[in-house]
Amino acid sequence: MESNVILFSDCILTKGYNRSIISDTQNKSYFYIPNGLYEILSKYNGFKISAIKEKFNNEFDDIIDEYFHFLIENKLVFFNDTIDFFPKIQLDFFSNAKITNVIVDFDLIKHDLNSLLDQFEILKCSYLQLRFYKEITLNEIEECIKLFRIHKSRIKSISIIAPFYEEFTIDDIKPLFFENQRLDTLLLYNAPNEVTYNDLFYKRGHVVLKTKNIINEHNCGIVSLEYLNPSLKLISESQKFNSCLNLKVSIDKEGYIRNCPSMLQHFGNISKTTLIEAINHPDFKKYWSVSKDEVQVCKDCEFRHICTDCRAYTERTHFKEDIDLSKPLKCGYNPYSNKWEDWSTNPLKQKAIQYYGLQDLING
Repeated sequence: MESNVILFSDCILTKGYNRSIISDTQNKSYFYIPNGLYEILSKYNGFKISAIKEKFNNEFDDIIDEYFHFLIENKLVFFNDTIDFFPKIQLDFFSNAKITNVIVDFDLIKHDLNSLLDQFEILKCSYLQLRFYKEITLNEIEECIKLFRIHKSRIKSISIIAPFYEEFTIDDIKPLFFENQRLDTLLLYNAPNEVTYNDLFYKRGHVVLKTKNIINEHNCGIVSLEYLNPSLKLISESQKFNSCLNLKVSIDKEGYIRNCPSMLQHFGNISKTTLIEAINHPDFKKYWSVSKDEVQVCKDCEFRHICTDCRAYTERTHFKEDIDLSKPLKCGYNPYSNKWEDWSTNPLKQKAIQYYGLQDLING
C-alpha cells in the first residue's frame, strides 16, 4: 500500500527567482531544486506520489518520478501514513540576551578585555570574536582567552583571527584548545598555504590557515559560496532579522563602539561609553530587523536565508528613508542568471567602491 511522502521537518525550502534550494539543517548542507519541485513540496507535502501526479493530470509523471527519486536518494523525505505526527518545524527566533555576539578588533591599541568582562555578562553575550591586525604570540592569545576561564564567563564560544607566524606548528596549537574549551576557531591569515585542521579536541576546535592577507576591517563583508551556512539558527533568525547585525555589537581597533567595525556610524568610545549605553542609542538597532527578504536582489535569491547580510558595504542603490536596502557590495552572485562573478570588477559597483575607498584594498 502506498504511503504519504513527507519532507523531513529540518529540511527547509527557500524559493529563488530561477531555482530553489532545500537546506538540510541537520547535516549542514543544501541542494538545488527546480522551482517546480519547490511548488510541489510547498503545496503537496504529505501527499502520496500518485495523488501528486493526479494534481497535474498525470502529464508530468516522469518528471515527478525523477524529482522524488532525487529526494529519496538524498534522504530528504520519508514515507509515513500519518503526517499529523510530523508537524513543520517553527522558524521562530528568540533570544533573552541583549547581545549574542561581540567583535573586538585589536591593532595598535590593546583593549583591556578584563575590564569588559562584566559588560559582556550584563549583555548575556555567548559568542566572542577577537581580530588582530598586528602580530600576536600564542602566549598573548592564551592570556586573552584564559580570562574567560578564570572568571567563569557565560561566553561559550570564542573565535580568533590573527596573522600567521613563521614558527607555527599544529602541535603547539593543540594545548591552547585543550586548556581553553571555549576556544572554537583560530584562523591565521597571510599563511603560505590553505589548510584546515578540524576536531582538535574531542570533536571540537578548528584551525584554519588562509593565504589571503587581512589588512584591516575593510576586508569584511565578502559574500561567497564558502560562507553559506545552512544552519537552523541562521535560517530561523534570517526570516525576520538581519543575519549579520542582529544582536551584535563591536569594538573597533580604536575603541569605538559600532554595529560592526566596518560601519561608519559609531556610538561612543569604550573608554567613556558602556556597551549598554551604546546599544540603547536610538539608531543602534535600526538594521536589526532588516531581513534579506527586504533587500534588493537578495529578496529574489535562493541563498538569502543561509547567507549573512553586510550593511557596512552595499551598492548604495536603494534606500527607504535612512535605511539602506541595497544589495551587499561584495556579492558577485546574480540570482537572475545563477552566475557568480568577481564583484570588484563589476562596472555597476565602481561608484560604491570609490565611495567606501576600497580601491587600494582591491588593487592590493
